[in-house]
Amino acid sequence: MTSTLTPQTHRATLPIGDEATARRVADRLTETLDEGEAAVGAFEGPGGRWDVAFYFADAPNETAIRELVALAAGEDAGRAVTFDTVEPKDWVKATLDELVPVHAGRFVVHGRHDRARVAPNRLRVEIEAALAFGTGHHGTTRGCLLLLGHVLKAYRPRRVLDLGTGTGVLAIAAVKALRDQVLASDIDALSVKVAAENARQNGVGPFVEVTWGNGFSAPLLRQRQPFDLILANILANPLRQMATPMSRHLAGAARLILSGLLTPQAASVIAAYRARGLILERHIRIEGWSSLLLCKA
Repeated sequence: MTSTLTPQTHRATLPIGDEATARRVADRLTETLDEGEAAVGAFEGPGGRWDVAFYFADAPNETAIRELVALAAGEDAGRAVTFDTVEPKDWVKATLDELVPVHAGRFVVHGRHDRARVAPNRLRVEIEAALAFGTGHHGTTRGCLLLLGHVLKAYRPRRVLDLGTGTGVLAIAAVKALRDQVLASDIDALSVKVAAENARQNGVGPFVEVTWGNGFSAPLLRQRQPFDLILANILANPLRQMATPMSRHLAGAARLILSGLLTPQAASVIAAYRARGLILERHIRIEGWSSLLLCKA
């Protein structure tokens, strides 16, 4: 695990009460703040109360943070945010350590510290803090895992691609469910390394082949196409832009799981893929985020 020890950590905390509001605030900050600016986490505290914590390497603009929280949860929540500084610590790991295991159907995503809390009959994906996107606690990842579980109840894809793999959560989950090879790719070189290491830590290293590439430009993707199942948890705009190459890399009657889009963006993404012959089968909404399952007609 990569250490991200900072000389001083700036923290903002918000006791919010219920899980849905806590995750909505965390998602709003994650979506709005620049990448790497802060670590944001919603977690369950004693007695079932949910809190949100933001960790910053540099002192944040307190007014701006309050305004963002107010947009997500109301003015009272914005005023309730408190700011302080803490001793040097690995702030990414500190945020992850406060998160509980995430259950998504037959899958459970958890940290090393929660191994004992996960039932042995579940498909476990262990992800530690790392400098790559995707711990499994985000609504989009949970949506993808739920759709993956739904697909595999009646369909067994032979060629699977996790496009924009991040930490490799979806690729690892697919391997554990299928007990077969999965190809994963990412445009970020660090994510490629992190995903490969996470696969190894989960005991499926030989089954997850991770490659670097921008979209479908990676040679391995061209060699392995057409795919029976593609999982792409990215963002709405790239998903719309990739509608044509995505459809060209799918086998007949293939399934496609898309996420990383806010619910108001779902209609335009669905329309882009419908124009390429993909039909919406299922639409999951989790805390303002959408995950889509499409089938190639």
